[in-house]
Amino acid sequence: MNLPNRLTILRLILTCFIIFLCLFPFYAIGINFPKFNIDGLIVDSLYLISGIIYIFAALTDFLDGSIARKTNQVTDTGKLLDAIADKALVDVVLITFACRGFIPLIIPVIYIFRDEIVNALKFDLLRRGYVTAAIKSGKIKTASMMLGLGLMFFYNLPFELINLKVADFLIYFATIMSIVSLIEYYNIWKKVK
Repeated sequence: MNLPNRLTILRLILTCFIIFLCLFPFYAIGINFPKFNIDGLIVDSLYLISGIIYIFAALTDFLDGSIARKTNQVTDTGKLLDAIADKALVDVVLITFACRGFIPLIIPVIYIFRDEIVNALKFDLLRRGYVTAAIKSGKIKTASMMLGLGLMFFYNLPFELINLKVADFLIYFATIMSIVSLIEYYNIWKKVK
């Protein structure tokens, strides 16, 4: 178990903490997290704490791949774990925000459905001996979504103070890019087929 793989496993563990913090009914056991009023915006510290964990988890995504490439520790296990950890982190947060009413349910439905189709296409291509690298639109989708979700944990601050919906824009943009990248992956699959 090398360092990059440990960082990936840490991301999975941090994802579990985010699930627990965001969905556990703390109020039922008498625990209430402090809330703050920032220029008329009520900010729940529970989401700020979850956001810090989310940012740390997202940083491990950058670090594990970077360290693996620089130290020549890229492994098939690491590639598989990294893909699982990335999807788990983003998908869990999307579902959590949809459950809490922060985003429309259609966003995680489209995003996760797209990932499942792309995984099936990639698997079929791999079965045929064709390895598909991540494409640019997919990378843009992931980066936009991760940044948008990070901002949402922090109530879109400081942009919310000037009524600029950056988090919403990034999340909707990432959802559109997920459809664009699905079409591109489908076209790659169709050419090989």
